[in-house]
Amino acid sequence: MNELYHLLVRNERERKLYERARHLAERFASRAANYDERAEFPFADFADLQEAGFLSLTIPAEYGGQGASLYEWVLVQEVLAQGSGATALSFGWHASILMRLFLLRRWPESTLARLAEEVVQHHALINSAHSERATGSPARGGKPETKAVLRHGRFVLRGRKAFASLAPALDYVLISATIEDSGDVGEFLVPMDAAGVRIEPTWNTLGMRATRSDDLVLEDVEVETDALVETLGKPNETAPAQGWLLHVPACYLGIAIAARNEALRFAQTYQPNTLSRPIATTPEVQRKIADMEWRLIHARHFLYAVADLWDRYPEKRTEMKEELAAAKLVATNTALEVVDGAMRIVGGQSLFADSPLGRYYRDVRAGLHNPPADDLTLAWLAKRALSDNEQ
Repeated sequence: MNELYHLLVRNERERKLYERARHLAERFASRAANYDERAEFPFADFADLQEAGFLSLTIPAEYGGQGASLYEWVLVQEVLAQGSGATALSFGWHASILMRLFLLRRWPESTLARLAEEVVQHHALINSAHSERATGSPARGGKPETKAVLRHGRFVLRGRKAFASLAPALDYVLISATIEDSGDVGEFLVPMDAAGVRIEPTWNTLGMRATRSDDLVLEDVEVETDALVETLGKPNETAPAQGWLLHVPACYLGIAIAARNEALRFAQTYQPNTLSRPIATTPEVQRKIADMEWRLIHARHFLYAVADLWDRYPEKRTEMKEELAAAKLVATNTALEVVDGAMRIVGGQSLFADSPLGRYYRDVRAGLHNPPADDLTLAWLAKRALSDNEQ
């Protein structure tokens, strides 16, 4: 087993998940540059995920899924991202929604069971579309400009959503909309083939190009009243601790590990004519390697420890918002530092288009913009510290 995982893989089930993910990552890596260059959705990667049974990874076993724990999912996600960050992040949104739904159980049981069957039996993909350009991230409490109007016994949805990852491959999308009569924000389960749902290809970005996080346009989309699966209430209500979002830091640490591996490969094989041995033997390159290593050890053990706490102590989950957010802050910023360090080891050759380091550098930047943002995390940490210290 890879030395990065010999301490983190704790049992036979985790070993098998790791091996399955590693084989997938190798396939993803062979296609990643092409998907990135063309900004195309990685359909072949998702066919591999389907064949491996990973689309139902976070659905409980009683619904036909694999019932992965948060720790197991973080492990899988980190390994997948070493092959393709864009594929891993896209898959992460699908799997995180399923983990959230079956942990919270806020939907009608019949709806949950039907969705599980769609994923397990028919390999359906789902994601949410909550972001809007006018409101920014939903985490900051913006009220959706997308409207839901009850008309003739059906809801009619009208609006535009941004950052809809997996858009070309989705079967279902969760749409947040302001309900006209109550002013509450509702979440609607909408089939992507519903009349009036349209993808507008707006995704022309620096990084994570293959997620195809295009805009979704809803033009008088009619859905039955039971499509309203949850009422989220008024904006700015306190968000729960969201352990399922640890797929985000796991993804970016996976990208950082891929960059680290590329730098090690280069350092152990590149020998300029000024040296009698590869540059990996020089003190300065070894210092740079050590700097990457301690940063990764720090961030990864913190991430896996938080995931383990979530799994082992369900009664404490409501108190873990700050730990979960801090794990994401540490992981994403560490990932940036590690990729930068890898490029410093490789030097000017890291800038060539045929080096994967350019893609890692661009992709890893996106972690700063996935929720929760660093400033929100720091505000939460300060608030908790000051509250705990009050006499």
